[in-house]
Amino acid sequence: MTPDSKAAVYRSVRMQLASLLEEVHDPTSAMASVAAVLFEALSNASWVGFYRVVEPGLLRVGPYQGPLGCLEIPFGSGVCGTAAQLRQSQVVPDVHAFPGHIACDAQAQSEIVIPIYDLDGDLKAVLDIDSHQPASFDNQDLEPLEEIASLLRPHL
Repeated sequence: MTPDSKAAVYRSVRMQLASLLEEVHDPTSAMASVAAVLFEALSNASWVGFYRVVEPGLLRVGPYQGPLGCLEIPFGSGVCGTAAQLRQSQVVPDVHAFPGHIACDAQAQSEIVIPIYDLDGDLKAVLDIDSHQPASFDNQDLEPLEEIASLLRPHL
């Protein structure tokens, strides 16, 4: 995907989700809608979903689109747990080179993970997007996905 076409896809997704989420008052429905729209829009994505903070230091899968995901991930483990522990987005062009990577999908080659916060700034989940292609995500994905993630804040 060219940088221009990638930017166009993200603009379209943002507009669609901003409209769709206006009437959503349930966090699970909001996350499910975001996962479905992104999964359909991102041709390179093999898995799109959320790992929710269910207790201090623990993420649990759902909702998501794609093959079976890991059920639980402790903070600090893998890309998702690292993003949650550091409260920082992670762009990983080669998951096999990431220290402590968890292979929920053995075919995954690259990944991007975005922390999701509520209006009080509390971490509620991470948005995880995997690809079966190496280097599928870069900084041109990061900012638009962080903006899309911020659309969820009022719904958490």
